[in-house]
Amino acid sequence: MEAKADVSADFDFGVRAKARCDALGVSPYSEVEGQLTRRFLTPAHEAALEMLTRWMTDAGMSVRRDAAANLIGRYEGALPGAKALIIGSHIDSVRNGGRYDGPLGIMLGIDVVEALHRAGRRPPFAVEVVAFGDEEGSRFPASMSCSRAMAGALDPAALEMKDADGVSVAEALTAFGGDPANIALAARKPEEVLAFLEAHIEQGPVLEAEGLALGVVTAIAAQKRLMVKIIGAAGHAGTTPMGLRKDPGPAAAECVLALERICRAGTDGLVGTVGRMTALPGAFNVIPGAIEFSMDIRAETSATRDAAVDAICAEIHAIAGARGLKAEIHLMQALAESPCDPSLMGLLEEALADLSQPPRRLPSGAGHDAMVMADLCPVAMLFVRCEGGISHNPAEAVTEADCALAAKAMLHFIDKLERRERA
Repeated sequence: MEAKADVSADFDFGVRAKARCDALGVSPYSEVEGQLTRRFLTPAHEAALEMLTRWMTDAGMSVRRDAAANLIGRYEGALPGAKALIIGSHIDSVRNGGRYDGPLGIMLGIDVVEALHRAGRRPPFAVEVVAFGDEEGSRFPASMSCSRAMAGALDPAALEMKDADGVSVAEALTAFGGDPANIALAARKPEEVLAFLEAHIEQGPVLEAEGLALGVVTAIAAQKRLMVKIIGAAGHAGTTPMGLRKDPGPAAAECVLALERICRAGTDGLVGTVGRMTALPGAFNVIPGAIEFSMDIRAETSATRDAAVDAICAEIHAIAGARGLKAEIHLMQALAESPCDPSLMGLLEEALADLSQPPRRLPSGAGHDAMVMADLCPVAMLFVRCEGGISHNPAEAVTEADCALAAKAMLHFIDKLERRERA
């Protein structure tokens, strides 16, 4: 077999990928001065895509946007039009989030392609780098609409969801230059895609606790997102006696405690979170007429998650009923657990071994675009250690050395995938 060029020669792995994440952590790539908030289909999202387009082009890729506003850079293989290995992650953030959750996987993908391009290497498959726009769901109630569109799994009804300002996904996408009427055109055909690889910070403490830089993800947890509305009766805060109130606030508090109790008693990594709560109408001197809150419930298996959701919903209705209130619960999103492809996991483990890194396997409790892309093609995920296990927080941090190892591991993975495809 012909010897491969040394793609790592004269190339500053990791340093630039991390620096680029840092560069996109400030205005105009954030909506809020002094923090990173980059929501889907906002000017900050647009600014980030424009910069990514420059970096992808400089790395040797042709660049386009699809109807769902996914940014796609393509590095052709030895034969034009060949199947693609897609390397991708998300460019959006939570409110006041960290700089590496999502963007690091994109920047490492760009580095990997540039390394191939500099060495003049053309694998038997194309390599694409994708920046998904809506993994976090920080603007609209559901998440992962961009990867869903690419995987051909997007429910058209998702385009009707509205943000806090009453703007629908379809309206925002049209203003952004996307094409909601032809969103189906964003779907890729299975015969066009070889595999999907996502590098991502761990967002947890396991790798750091064990002194490891990298890990191979085995599966991504099942999750459900629900919106709950407890409906009572608005009234004057000073003139309505406590015994005559229909106040949904205390009921909502009971519901949150019920969620906590059920999840604490659960198994299979069961967790539950209320991340958003709103009192309506929301005035100091008005007893709320309704309380709305979100629920995010996850577990390693759909069966455990669903049993918990059923138990929690039953308690919510019971709590509301006992207080003479009404409860409405709406399912916003359901994602089944998503195992990674065993053969691709094996290739990643071999890549880590080449770098003298122990092949540590671990599951992901966080959701990722990879779990949606599994509907389209085999997927693999590489975890990168994050300091303190901190994520969704401005204190999120990675090291240049770990980023360098991740980029090299991804290149070794491509070598092994190439060898497998040529066999």
